[in-house]
Amino acid sequence: MRIGLVGKPNVGKSTFYSAATLAKVDIANYPFCTIDPNVGVAFLAAPQPCPCKDLRERFEADGRMEPVSDDDARKGSICEPRTGSCIGHVRLVPTFLVDVAGLVPGASEGRGRGNAFLSDLANCDALIQVVDAAGLTDIEGNPIAAVDDVESSLKQEVEFLTDELDAWIGGLLRDGWSRGARRVQAEGDKGFTSFLHERFTGLGATLGHVLGAIDAFRNQWGDVDTPWMWEEMRIDSLALHLRSQLFPIHIAANKADSAKGTPWSAISSNGMVVPTMADFELALRRAAQGDMIDYSPGSDSFEVAEGANLNPAQENALNAMKDKLSASGGTGVATLLSEVLFNALAHVVVYPVADEGSWKDNDGKILPDAFVVPNGIEAKALAYKVHSDLGDCFIRAVDARTRRIVGAEHECKDNDVIKIHAKS
Repeated sequence: MRIGLVGKPNVGKSTFYSAATLAKVDIANYPFCTIDPNVGVAFLAAPQPCPCKDLRERFEADGRMEPVSDDDARKGSICEPRTGSCIGHVRLVPTFLVDVAGLVPGASEGRGRGNAFLSDLANCDALIQVVDAAGLTDIEGNPIAAVDDVESSLKQEVEFLTDELDAWIGGLLRDGWSRGARRVQAEGDKGFTSFLHERFTGLGATLGHVLGAIDAFRNQWGDVDTPWMWEEMRIDSLALHLRSQLFPIHIAANKADSAKGTPWSAISSNGMVVPTMADFELALRRAAQGDMIDYSPGSDSFEVAEGANLNPAQENALNAMKDKLSASGGTGVATLLSEVLFNALAHVVVYPVADEGSWKDNDGKILPDAFVVPNGIEAKALAYKVHSDLGDCFIRAVDARTRRIVGAEHECKDNDVIKIHAKS
C-alpha cells in the first residue's frame, strides 16, 4: 500500500513524512523544498495484539515457558519479525509513505510541477492532505505572520487541491469525450460505464469506483443521456464525482499545537480530519532513537529512558512536550496513518507460517512475517502474496488457530495465522 502526502508547500509535509518514517529528507521554510517524491516505509501498530501473545500463553500453560520477567526488554513478545518489531505484543507492520512535491494553484495548467505532481498522486492508494492549522502560510505556502480567518484559509486550502484534481480529471474526460459519446450511442449506459472504466484504469479506477460516480451523478442530473450534447457544467460535475471516488482525501490539520481553538472543525472532506503535530512527533521519535526516552508512536505519553544523561534544558523541553502530548492525546501522526490504512482502506494483518502447530517458518523462526492485506483476502490470493510458486501450486490452507482445513476461497480475517499447503 502507498499513502501519499500532499498539500501546498511549507505546511510540514516533509516533517510529517520524516516523523513517520525516520527518513532523512530536506526540511526547510520555503516552497518546493521537495522536488521529487520521497518514498519511505512507516511502521504502524497492528490493530490487534501479535499472535505471539496467544502462543506465549499456551506455552506458559503447558509449563514450557516461564512468566514474563520484569527485566524482559521485549515485555513478553516471543515472535521474530523479519521486518518491523514487536514489544509487549505490539506488532509494527510496514506501509509505504510518499511525500509528493508541493502543490500550488494551477497545477492542472502546468504551474509548479504540473501534471508530474498529479501523476505521482495516481500511484497512491490513499491521500493525506497536510494543511496549516495554525494559519502561518498563504495559499501558495509562503510564510506569513498569520491569516485573518484561519477557518476560511483552511477551507480554501482544502478546496484548491480538490479543484486541481477535478480540473485534471475533467481534462482527461474531455480528451476522450467524443469517443465516449459514440460508445453511448452504440451501446447505451453499458458503453458509457466501460468508457469511463477504461479511461481511468491508469488512476486505479475499479468498476465499483465508476458505478459509484455514475450513481452520484444521476442523483444530481438524472439519467446519463445524450452526452454528446452535454454542457461544460455536466462534464465538470462528472469529473467531481469521479474524483470523489478515486481520491478520498484525508486531512492532517498540522501545527495543531500552534492553532487557536479547533479551526479544523470547519473543514469538509470526503475522508477523515485529524489534528496533528508532526514536529513534536519527529522530535519524540529522534529522542527515542537516541535512547533518551521510551516512546511508542501513537502514545499520549513517554518515559525518560533509564540511564539517560539529560542536561537541564533537555529535561525542561521534554517535560513541556510531555504535558502538551498528554493534553492533546498524542501527536496524531500514527493515529491518522493507522486509521487510513486499517479503516479507510480496510486492510488487516495476516501471519503466514510454515508450521500450523508451532507457528514457525521453515527456518524455525516464530511468526516472522506479518502481511498487510485487504480484509477478506482469499487464501489462494494470500499464497500469491507470500510467493508466486505457492499461489501456482496451491492445494489448501489451514487456519492455524483452529487447525481447520480451508480452501482457496477462504476469506482471511485480521490477526489470522495461516499455513499454506502447496505441491512441491
